[in-house]
Amino acid sequence: MTKTIAILPGDGIGPEIVTEAVKVLETLRDKFSLAIHLESGLVGGAAIDATGSPLPPATLDLAKRADAVLLGAVGGPKWESLDISIRPEKGLLGLRSELKLFANLRPVVLFPELASASTLKPEVVAGLDILIVRELTGDIYFGQPRGIRTLETGEKQGINTLVYTESEIERIARVAFASAEQRQKKLCSVDKANVLEATELWRQVVTRVSRDYPTVQLTHMYVDNAAMQLVRAPKQFDVIVTTNMFGDILSDLASQLTGSIGMLPSASLDANNKGMYEPIHGSAPDIAGQNLANPLATILSVAMLLRYSLNRVDLATAIERAVRQVLQAGLRTRDILGDGQYTVVTTREMGDAVVAQLRAQ
Repeated sequence: MTKTIAILPGDGIGPEIVTEAVKVLETLRDKFSLAIHLESGLVGGAAIDATGSPLPPATLDLAKRADAVLLGAVGGPKWESLDISIRPEKGLLGLRSELKLFANLRPVVLFPELASASTLKPEVVAGLDILIVRELTGDIYFGQPRGIRTLETGEKQGINTLVYTESEIERIARVAFASAEQRQKKLCSVDKANVLEATELWRQVVTRVSRDYPTVQLTHMYVDNAAMQLVRAPKQFDVIVTTNMFGDILSDLASQLTGSIGMLPSASLDANNKGMYEPIHGSAPDIAGQNLANPLATILSVAMLLRYSLNRVDLATAIERAVRQVLQAGLRTRDILGDGQYTVVTTREMGDAVVAQLRAQ
């Protein structure tokens, strides 16, 4: 059966990196007979410019009909003056909410060829392989009440609400425990239970759920300590499960362990493994349109799409192998140069190189 993949390039470097990922999908369709249909839509600032909405009804309908969604990036200075309720990022949050994408998987893997690109010593990061499981539809990003109000004194006050229910915590905990069972059977739950009641409940629920996974070793860590430990000794971690906001921050921090945020893909999944796949980086408006962006995180997001939503582990592995081969050949976008003599390539050249390796397999 042919699977529909919604292609949402978005803003900034989004169209450039998604173009390279689409090349990969088309190669899999043509060479490996992958039965897919690609259909494009507008989201974020591009959608605001065309329709006035960051998430037009047509795009939401496409995303709901599709078997998986591939997203580039949203946002940029052009739209920062808009009211927060209609900024590009609301398109992204709307997709997560409407598609019920509660589980965000962010693998933090250091390709051996990029050890010198990391700002940490090679012996600290060599062999790094962490999975961050981030809750995606709760927390301060979605909690109510929220907004900016004027007090009786005339002073303005900003309000955001950190809120979690037991069921929200339990379902993301089960995703994390199941992932840990397939890896090194170690799970670290990150919270701030010493000062935040919502994450005190988080710790209680994760501890309760752990009884159903007796082979997994559960530990707890406060988020400030977790940030320090990721820099001090990152290989102590295997799977990390945490809240929406903490996961957002920690995964960006962890990206630098791998040499560049341009190397980290992600999968945002619902209860049935339908997902939206995107690089964890932003729209990088400072280099947009210059053919400089690193497309590898987006291409690796396609690998996650194949693994989780289309159940084609073989093709996911083929993409990951092709990326490794390109790095072994010494090709680098400028964000992953590191130390050594490498060939600096453009966004399109990097995408073409991955496609060439796929075709050679």
